[in-house]
Amino acid sequence: MDGCEGSVGGIRVERDVLNELRLDQVAGRRTCSFRPSLKERLSNSVRCSVPQLKRWLLTWVPVLSWLPRYSIREDGLGDLIAGISVGIMHLPQGMAYALLASVPPVYGLYTSFYPVLIYFIFGTSRHVSIGTFAVISMMIGSVTERLAPDAHFLVNGTNSSSGFYINEAARDTYRVQVATASTLLTGAFQVVLGMMRFGFVGTYLSEPLVRGYTTGAAAHVVISQLKYLFGVSPQRHNGPLELIYTLVDVCALLPQTSVPTLVISVVSLAVLILVKEINSIYSRKLPLPIPIELLVVSGLFCVQFLFAKSLICYSCLLLPPAMPDRGLFSSLVGDAFAVAVVSYAISISLGKTFALKYGYKVDNNQELVALGLSNTVGGFFHCYSVTSSMSRSLVQESTGGKTQMAGAISAVIVLITVLKLGALFEELPKAVLSTIVFVNLKGMFKQCADLPLLWKTNRVDLLVWVVTFACTLLLNLDVGLAVSVTFSLLTVILRTQRPKYYVLGWLPGTELYVDAQTYAEAKEILGITIFRCSSFLYHANAELYRQALEEKVPCVHNAMVVIPTNQPAFSVNKETEFARQCGSDPCTDSASVGQSECVANGNVNWGFQDEEDTCATSTRIHMSSQSSTHSVILDLSTVGFVDTVTLKMLKNVREQSATALINSYTHKFE
Repeated sequence: MDGCEGSVGGIRVERDVLNELRLDQVAGRRTCSFRPSLKERLSNSVRCSVPQLKRWLLTWVPVLSWLPRYSIREDGLGDLIAGISVGIMHLPQGMAYALLASVPPVYGLYTSFYPVLIYFIFGTSRHVSIGTFAVISMMIGSVTERLAPDAHFLVNGTNSSSGFYINEAARDTYRVQVATASTLLTGAFQVVLGMMRFGFVGTYLSEPLVRGYTTGAAAHVVISQLKYLFGVSPQRHNGPLELIYTLVDVCALLPQTSVPTLVISVVSLAVLILVKEINSIYSRKLPLPIPIELLVVSGLFCVQFLFAKSLICYSCLLLPPAMPDRGLFSSLVGDAFAVAVVSYAISISLGKTFALKYGYKVDNNQELVALGLSNTVGGFFHCYSVTSSMSRSLVQESTGGKTQMAGAISAVIVLITVLKLGALFEELPKAVLSTIVFVNLKGMFKQCADLPLLWKTNRVDLLVWVVTFACTLLLNLDVGLAVSVTFSLLTVILRTQRPKYYVLGWLPGTELYVDAQTYAEAKEILGITIFRCSSFLYHANAELYRQALEEKVPCVHNAMVVIPTNQPAFSVNKETEFARQCGSDPCTDSASVGQSECVANGNVNWGFQDEEDTCATSTRIHMSSQSSTHSVILDLSTVGFVDTVTLKMLKNVREQSATALINSYTHKFE
């Protein structure tokens, strides 16, 4: 019971102090659990019935839920236009990104066909475009060139000035084996994680981390393609600082630049940039973006035909499915897992962006399964790892695409191209394809604009972005990702170890209590200190919390009695207001540990009766008469949980304070 009586008026508040046992009795805690037991859940999961089978099919094969209700009148035209537009983009991007994966260009077209059809069946996003992506292609390329370097395929040759030449056919065949084995293993990881409901793993890759990583990977892509623009052959480097070594080698070989190759590269780059800017400026007026990449490649076909005087081959180039080399799996586990996590993080972040914009739901776990199946099936059909493409997804959305039917149409466009023009893709000048890669990386480098915004909003996220970018540049892609994720998790741990501590003050005319140091109008209540922690409490910061309490409230370590309460969080404000009205002078505590009496201006304030239970949301601490602060309120309303170490710390504080209080009174009476 708290009491306050004055000569003019008085306030009297009566309430019971509830410990955990008493709370269960008053609130009527239910003893039985309404959650099914493990046995019941297992039996329900394996029980076969028509409704259960239908529910299972609609969950794991989402196309069955929307395709029967597909409206050709409402969605058909938009999906058709979007599918044709995205299919046209697939052609040059698939061929260009195949260079990043260090496989022949035609395999980029395979990757733009099979995985797209699988995602059409199992995916839940309506707008993302699955297929080749620069960062993922680069990660696959780093693996293929590490396990199948040019030096392993040197053979004797009388026509070579050095006496050796590279057997490109054998090298490309083995690199395709490495890429497909890595893709199959990547898909297996994703499917297993998705079925185990581990779709949340992508949340550990924060947006600053993903954007910093993709920007750093884009720099790797640019450096790796410089050799094609200048027509030089630098030495292949692996491991840390490979980007620096490659750039140094390219600069050293600049005197050997092939002038025709450089001219073609500069002209193609200028045309691509110019038309891309026109598409961007007049995007609202143009019914469809100008397919400049396709026009450049088509012009290249014409040049090839005129000089080679050969006819176009119409033979089918689709290869039968084959099992990748299982002997490569042991050396690809780490790389495949890194690709699995990064590709999923990119895909789910893009999918959630469109889902939020158009008001539908994307299933995290099903997306992981769909992406895994796309990679798994693609691994059997000579594809390499895929994910969602930002540029193609934006085109699919902006041209009117409303469902994954647009993806299926784009796959048909790619299929027709492979069947009718596939032979031409075997011998394409890589300089033009490299310029296509350069231009399509513009969006990734625009992510550097995040830095000024993060500087103003969150310096920790800025640090994560910069460290991730630097690690990706200086280390190779897989090690850089591991270091970046570790650093990001460390920032979370350090922020919990070093939370902000506040002494709250009352804002006159309101019921608000805010940081007294930050807000000038906040008034600390004389005799009462309200102490708040901005983070949850656990073993890593329990002792730091105690030290901060002693620093913010210097008198706390002299003598105090902890009196825990089970009051709801809002009662802290009411109790503080009540104490503020009742008086603010130092209180005179009785010798009893369990109860304290505060006399100020003729008003009496009785503290709560002492209990032995731990606190729920707030804790009141009554001080001895040696200090001007007679009460300290620990505001734990922002604390999500406490562990046993924290509870022991609070208990030790209570016991030590009680001992100090008794000793102070003993010394006083002596």
